[in-house]
Amino acid sequence: MSFTAPRAILFDLDGTLADTAPDLAAAVNLLRTARGLAPTPYEVLRPTASAGARGMIGASFGLTPADEGYEELRQGFFDNYQAAMMVHSRLFDGVRELLDGIEAAGLVWGIVTNKPARFTDPLMPLIGLDHASCVVSGDTTAHAKPHPAPLLEAARRLDLAPEQCWYAGDDLRDIQAGRAAGMPTIACQWGYCGAVEPESWQADHLLATPADLLDLLRTTLKDGALAA
Repeated sequence: MSFTAPRAILFDLDGTLADTAPDLAAAVNLLRTARGLAPTPYEVLRPTASAGARGMIGASFGLTPADEGYEELRQGFFDNYQAAMMVHSRLFDGVRELLDGIEAAGLVWGIVTNKPARFTDPLMPLIGLDHASCVVSGDTTAHAKPHPAPLLEAARRLDLAPEQCWYAGDDLRDIQAGRAAGMPTIACQWGYCGAVEPESWQADHLLATPADLLDLLRTTLKDGALAA
């Protein structure tokens, strides 16, 4: 696809803008300790954080949504997480500077996440992202990523064509959703990335840091608004 200058940058949340894995891991490990089980090591849980409850419960208990007992664990995980969402979570290094640079260029930015709104909505002000131009949660539309519907809804809310938006994420589903929506895509290696190597995702760009994305914007925009 043609990689043209954007009018908006859309981001995944967990693993792209915010490092939320420590609090997600704590929520699932509370389920284990309540059952007399040893906590699952953080290094096992972290790569699954972008998949939310499904990823955490799968890594910690070896269960899928089709398995007996999964739904009880899912509800317990949600309750634990909602009670302690901002103990250790923070923005990734460089994200604040990236967002400031986007705004300085006269562009807008938004969030498209599979996180349910019951968590997204209270987390935004707590983590300093409540000035996003749009927030689309995992239950905002009838479908979650990798379906393109959430990204298309974000473009609609911004009154932009999909091709005028870039989408950045740290999971294969993010790139699949962006491509299906007709948006240029950025694979973010600083995030969790899961079990599938980002080099195989067929993203338009594969970047190592938020500063790299800011540099890409500097070279793509024609008006020099992001000149250093």
